[in-house]
Amino acid sequence: MEWTGARYADKPTVQAQTWIDGPPERVWAVVSDVALMPEMSSELQSVTWCDGATGPALGARFVGASKHEALGEWSTQSQIVEFEPLRVFGWAVQDPENPTARWRFTLRARDGGTELTQWMQMGPARSGLSHAIDRMPDKEQKIVFVRLREFENAIKGTLAQIKQRVEQP
Repeated sequence: MEWTGARYADKPTVQAQTWIDGPPERVWAVVSDVALMPEMSSELQSVTWCDGATGPALGARFVGASKHEALGEWSTQSQIVEFEPLRVFGWAVQDPENPTARWRFTLRARDGGTELTQWMQMGPARSGLSHAIDRMPDKEQKIVFVRLREFENAIKGTLAQIKQRVEQP
C-alpha cells in the first residue's frame, strides 16, 4: 500500500483480490457464511446473527465481537446491504445509512475459477479509530494509513484462507 495522505473524512478504501480454483458456488458458500469469518481473522472474535436470522439475506443483521491490541475489545452490529448470490456480498457496520465502515466481497467467474475481491471503506461515521484521531489530530493521516495497512494485510490473509478452504476442502 502506498501513502495516500488520506484523512478519515475522505472515506479511504482498501481492497485485494485473488483467483480461486473453484466455481463461484463454492466460493460464495464460504464468503457468505459470516460465522466462518472469525476462524480467518485475528481481529474478529465471534459473529452472532440477530433477530432470528440464521444466514445471509438482504437486510439481515449480525453482531461481530472484535479485539485489537491497540484498540481494545468492542462489538458492532452490521447489516447486509448488498446481496446478489454468487456475485456480491456486502455489509455496513452500525448504521447502514451512515456506517462506520463498509465491507464487500465481489465474485466473478474467470478462467474456470473465481476471481474474488474483498473491499472495505472507513467511515463516514465515527468509529473507534476516531478516538485515536481525537487524541492525536496532528497524526490523523498516519493513523488512517496504519489502519488501512492493517486492513489490507487482514484482507489478504482472509482471501488466502478462503482460497485454501475452497481449493482444499
